[in-house]
Amino acid sequence: MKSCGIIAEYNPFHNGHQYQIQEAKKLTSAEIVIVVMSGNFLQRGEPAIVDKWQRTKMALSSGADLVIELPAAFSVQPADYFAKGGISLLQELRCDALSFGTESGIGEEFQLFAENWNSHEKEIDAKFKQLKNNGETYAAQMQQAVKDSIPENKLNTMAPNTILGLAYAKENNRYPKPMTLHPVKRVGSGYHEQVLGDTPFQSATALRKEMLEVSAASQKLTSLQTAVPAPTFDILQQSDFAYWGKFWPFLKYQLILQSEEQLREIYQMNEGIEYRLKQKVTEAETFEHFIGLVKTKRYPWVRLQRLFTYILLQFKKTEMQEALQKPKAIRVLGFTEKGQSYLSAVKKEVSLPIISRLNQKNKFLWEMDIRAGRVYQLAVKKTQEEQDFNRLPVQNRGRKVPQIRGK
Repeated sequence: MKSCGIIAEYNPFHNGHQYQIQEAKKLTSAEIVIVVMSGNFLQRGEPAIVDKWQRTKMALSSGADLVIELPAAFSVQPADYFAKGGISLLQELRCDALSFGTESGIGEEFQLFAENWNSHEKEIDAKFKQLKNNGETYAAQMQQAVKDSIPENKLNTMAPNTILGLAYAKENNRYPKPMTLHPVKRVGSGYHEQVLGDTPFQSATALRKEMLEVSAASQKLTSLQTAVPAPTFDILQQSDFAYWGKFWPFLKYQLILQSEEQLREIYQMNEGIEYRLKQKVTEAETFEHFIGLVKTKRYPWVRLQRLFTYILLQFKKTEMQEALQKPKAIRVLGFTEKGQSYLSAVKKEVSLPIISRLNQKNKFLWEMDIRAGRVYQLAVKKTQEEQDFNRLPVQNRGRKVPQIRGK
């Protein structure tokens, strides 16, 4: 059974995601789509707007066949570690192909970049270190290092989706049997677009902004109806939305309670930033106010959000060093009949334990994510059900994938 993998967040699942799945199947002739999806905390250091189980239902209803959880240690990370976790799990599941969204480029260009990167990695690292304190952003510094070391590269290393695609390509190329690469060009609104337009393909950023504004005004989500598949729309209408503001009291509590010495144990707590956090937390009235007080060139918004997530979840340097070696298990969030058949067929070849139900015997494999799930529950009223223990995978049998509305 030929398989195609996708690494995603689905925050929330929208028409663009369904389009990508459809295109990936066409490009790869895959019979099954495996999605490695972030759990309840995401790459940019944000809580998922709805929990991982709801997002799994969305994905399975609109084209995915098997949804696996990307552990939080990898999900709240810059591109390289995010890719390391996702590619590792797809390789474990013997996936044949990898599809990802991109602003431009074809599979051969991504593969060539990965090969060039691996042969020039020391040179790129050295160049990057020379540029590290020049005042530019990480992305700009890396783009210059790549330009100097791999002048034949044609891909835009500053475009958000392309950055992730390049990270996937680099990590995938480290394996003896790399998956074939099949990028799908992004359609509709731009990645950072914050306002809903008249296209059926909206940015997730604009959708989240609209969802939170409509929810705050106690209005209905009718403005989203043509931008998301029908199953997603139905789920969102019944959901309570998560955002950083709801977690602000818990973050503030941690920062007030812990000493500078204790904070230094937190992953990525470097360069004395703990003193600045302790100083500013008592001045801040809201999460946005706090991050505005703390933000600097060296600590931009996204880097701080990730750090705040590590503080909130109490992810320590020592445990993260171990967790980032490789995923400890394959956590199954959901499947269709095809997905279940595929999992049964490959499980004898898989070296990692496969978790369909978390219990007292296997919880040691998933401790950091159990913690993340319980913290997530503190702020989301309609997410009262335990996020991890004894939860069975979502099953979607006899699925009929809806058409993209408004297309």
